[in-house]
Amino acid sequence: MSPSESRPRRRKPGSTASASKPQASGNAKKTGDSTPARPTAPTKAETALLPPFPGLTLDDIHVPHTHAECRTAVDEILAAGVAGFDTEARPTFRVGQKSDGPHLMQFALTDRAYLFQLHRKECEEACAKLISSKKLLKVGFGLKNDHGQIRSRFGIALNHVLDLDQTFRKLGYRGQIGVRGAMGALLKLGFKKSKSTTTSNWSRRELTRAQLLYAANDAYAALKIMEHLDHEGLLKK
Repeated sequence: MSPSESRPRRRKPGSTASASKPQASGNAKKTGDSTPARPTAPTKAETALLPPFPGLTLDDIHVPHTHAECRTAVDEILAAGVAGFDTEARPTFRVGQKSDGPHLMQFALTDRAYLFQLHRKECEEACAKLISSKKLLKVGFGLKNDHGQIRSRFGIALNHVLDLDQTFRKLGYRGQIGVRGAMGALLKLGFKKSKSTTTSNWSRRELTRAQLLYAANDAYAALKIMEHLDHEGLLKK
C-alpha cells in the first residue's frame, strides 16, 4: 500500500501519564485481604463470547512485489515511527527439523498493513532495513523466537522492539498472555485464531485470503493493544 495521507500524531510509548493498575478478572484468585488479586487473562472460551475485533480488511492489506513498491512501503513505515510487528514461517513437522523461516514479515500501521514475502529479494532487502532500524519501534507478542529466526536468516539483530508479553508481565499477568488474551483482557474483544491458518504454508508464492487477513491483523492487533496501553498510562519501561 502506498497512500500518502497524513495521520494524526500519537503519543510515543512511555510518555508521561498517570499509571493505573489493570482490573483483575473475575477468575483471579485472591491472595489475602491486603494483597490485590493478580490479574488474569480470559480463557479462549471466554474470549469467544466477546464481540469480534474489527481488524483490517483486504483493501487495507498491501503485499509489495517490486523495488518501487518496497521503497514506498519502507518510507511509509519509517515515517510512522512505530508499527505492529510479526513474522510467519512455514511449520516444521519432524523432530529436530530446523525452520528456514521467517517466510513472511508483517508491519502494521494505524490503518494499513504491509506483508513482505521473503522469497522476493526486494522484500528481503526492505525488511533488513526495517528490522535493523533503531528509529522504528516494532511492537508485538512473543518476539523472542523472532529474534532467533531473524538473526539466523538475516545475520542482523532485530532492533528497537516492544514485546507486549513482557509489558503484561510487568502489569502482574503470568507467563505469555498473547494477542488473544491481551485483546480480551484489555479491549474486551475476541481475537479468533484458526489453527489451520496459523499452521499453513507461509512460504507459498500466493497467499490465501485467510492467510492475508490473519497475518495482517496479528500485527495490527499488537499495535492497537499498545496504543490502548499507552492511552491508559500502562506502558512501563
